[in-house]
Amino acid sequence: MTTTTMNRKIRESAGDRTLMFVIYAILTLVLIAVIYPLIYILSSSISSPAAVTSGKVWLWPVDISFKGFKTLFETPTIMRGYGNSLFYTAAGTFISVALTVMLAYPLSRKTFFGRSPIMMIITFTMIFSGGLIPTYMVVKSLHLIDTRWALLIPNAIWVWQVIIARSFFQSSIPDELIEASEIDGCSDLRFMGSVVIPLSKPILAVLVLMYAVGQWNAYFDALIYLKTAKLFPLQLVLRSIIIQNNSTGIMDAMKQVERQQLAELLKYALIVVATLPILIIYPFVQRFFVQGMLVGSVKG
Repeated sequence: MTTTTMNRKIRESAGDRTLMFVIYAILTLVLIAVIYPLIYILSSSISSPAAVTSGKVWLWPVDISFKGFKTLFETPTIMRGYGNSLFYTAAGTFISVALTVMLAYPLSRKTFFGRSPIMMIITFTMIFSGGLIPTYMVVKSLHLIDTRWALLIPNAIWVWQVIIARSFFQSSIPDELIEASEIDGCSDLRFMGSVVIPLSKPILAVLVLMYAVGQWNAYFDALIYLKTAKLFPLQLVLRSIIIQNNSTGIMDAMKQVERQQLAELLKYALIVVATLPILIIYPFVQRFFVQGMLVGSVKG
């Protein structure tokens, strides 16, 4: 084969061009469907309350106003809720990741006695749960009601994350490494710290992202277990603000209209405020996310 023939551009058939056009068209529609709500929410959050309630905002901001964010951050409970959510997210993610690794790694080793029955019991809890009332009674019997531990301990381990981490350890930590460490006299704890953890950055990033997002967005457990306002996470504080602004009372028509407009504006501002930390964290762990998910889910 001559060089000219090798360098000649291969022409695509009409069917291939049609297929590529359809694929790009579908991807473009998916991109628009994903980006448009984000732009709309951000534009609505910095538009005037009247423009939002009248439906004038459909893509770009109208009559730019930061009244929604000003109202939020002038509320004293907002910053306290932010601090509580940051604490619950950081502490809860650390506890959950640590417990998940401590549970998943032994289950990934063939020499661990009873790993199959234990794995069956763990998987059973993913399919069948005790329900809300028994769970509340357990939390109450442990004296965790109205404490920070009520948001950190009861849902510390997710079964699906244990399965993913177990599969990752099985495929990424060969038995030869364990045998070599045992010959060198390496203890289990040192092997975990020196070998397993450095080789498990992709799955650790996946676990951190999943647990952090779940912990940050959680509000139902706080609604059930917490009674003291100073312990409320951000989501519960924002829920209270929306309810207060949506409540109707004895007031003149003009004030009632203004309050309804502000409540509508607050919804979009609250979404931006609540999702901002996750949007900031995600780019730092995204490069590990795909690798960890693929390796952790293919082999089981």
